Amino acid sequence: MIWYIAIGSAVGGVARYLLGGLIQRLSSGTFPTGTLVINITGSFLLCLIYRYASDSAAITPEVRAMLTIGFCGGYTTFSTFSFESARLLEEGEFGRALMYIGLSVGVSLGAMVLGLAAGRELMGLRRG
Repeated sequence: MIWYIAIGSAVGGVARYLLGGLIQRLSSGTFPTGTLVINITGSFLLCLIYRYASDSAAITPEVRAMLTIGFCGGYTTFSTFSFESARLLEEGEFGRALMYIGLSVGVSLGAMVLGLAAGRELMGLRRG
């Protein structure tokens, strides 16, 4: 089980680094857009995988752990989100900090609800 989680964490961390960096470069600003997108997509993926894997015998407990604990744990960036929020507050960017915190929490929760619904739909399609 440990190796499944370790492999998932490594892949998730590399995906976070590459995708988050790319998004940040494309956004051409100091607002932490890369972290925001990673947190939202990570929330969606975690719930999609969880819902699908919980209702399907096709995904073993090891693969489920690799994808949820490993990949999503390595991919999402809550500690980075907390640091960037604190940095914005420390720099006196109160409006931007509140926007970042609100978007991160609100949109990520929305993405989780969508992920759960998407997983349920996938199971419905699989069952035919």
